[in-house]
Amino acid sequence: MLSNVLVAYGTTNGSTARIAETIAEVLREEGLSAEAVPARSVTDVEPYDAVVVGGGLYAGRWHKDARRFVRRHGRALAGRPLWFFSSGPLDASASERDIPPAPGVQRAMARLDAREHITFGGCLEEGATGFIARRIVSSGKGGDFRDFAQIGEWATRIGTESTAEPRRN
Repeated sequence: MLSNVLVAYGTTNGSTARIAETIAEVLREEGLSAEAVPARSVTDVEPYDAVVVGGGLYAGRWHKDARRFVRRHGRALAGRPLWFFSSGPLDASASERDIPPAPGVQRAMARLDAREHITFGGCLEEGATGFIARRIVSSGKGGDFRDFAQIGEWATRIGTESTAEPRRN
């Protein structure tokens, strides 16, 4: 059984952080030890049996902290169970259909043999930082499109898969 899971994330305005925290919370409910940590803060993945990496999508690219995390820890990530998620669509599309990973995320998945990727809806609300984000909100196109039931179901699948898998040595 895998027992210690890292959920690393890259976020600008906190929406992806809340998704990562929800995933870690569900994994703990599934009996695993799990923590959500900003990707830029992680110095070592060796203590973890499995890793979930998530990033907000900005102009079709994963958040820079998620990209850097995957590059910096690539060798260690390739040797353990790995899942990816993205967040970003500011509409209901992520709850209605499977949205494939951005090209850079797809390449990282292939290189590291990640098990799965999922895209969740994003959240951009009043108080968002960044010129473009503020413009999106002021134009009325922001909102909270995160589907926490969908996030919980995905995390539960990871938990079920992880508790059934033999621990790596």
